[in-house]
Amino acid sequence: MNLPFWVRRTHKWIGLVIGVQALLWMLSGVYMTVISLDVIHGDHLAHVFDEPLERSGGRLDIDQLAKLRPGFESFKLKKLLGKEVYELRADGKTSLVDARSGDLLSPLPREQIVARAKDIYQGEAEIREVTWITQAPQEVAKRPVPMWAVRFDDRANSTLYFSPDTGDLLARRHDLWRWFDFLWMFHIMDYDARTDVNNSLLRVAAGVGLLFALSGAWLVFYSFRRRAQA
Repeated sequence: MNLPFWVRRTHKWIGLVIGVQALLWMLSGVYMTVISLDVIHGDHLAHVFDEPLERSGGRLDIDQLAKLRPGFESFKLKKLLGKEVYELRADGKTSLVDARSGDLLSPLPREQIVARAKDIYQGEAEIREVTWITQAPQEVAKRPVPMWAVRFDDRANSTLYFSPDTGDLLARRHDLWRWFDFLWMFHIMDYDARTDVNNSLLRVAAGVGLLFALSGAWLVFYSFRRRAQA
């Protein structure tokens, strides 16, 4: 059996099969290391600050709140667009009520979401579009729907996603993030959800890549040994 011949042939065909994927691994890896993760996360696009609460004055106490909105399991007092609100959680759902009157505020209307987006957005661009979303796009597939999407007319095509129930910022998305997500799909070879780093296709590709490296190492060792014997 001519072992070097079969190792060379195996190494060549593995290289043809795995070469494109190896190139994608390298390209995506370079992008992920060159672009700061803080930039990818979009921390520069929107800053969320907890507004200070008033020390006292006119808000409902817990007993009054329980009479007006019975059945809540937990609550949180916070400020939203300059107004004190209670965030109530009951039966797995969250809603906002006015901390002074007890009036239900959720779901927040378009006007308040626009005001919220302008308040936290750090750029100079104007809002291009505001969309009510009931089916989450791929870039926010894990976020709960419905949600509001506020798109800005900037170079990065920035989009801020908000919860209509709490007014919370759910996600920041922009073109650098979208490129990262696209390359991440090729990097982990999960072409569906783009989240499974232990999928079978990646394991097979990694195993084949290891075989390619080992066969190449063997050929290098074999060639040096032949030269030494010559």
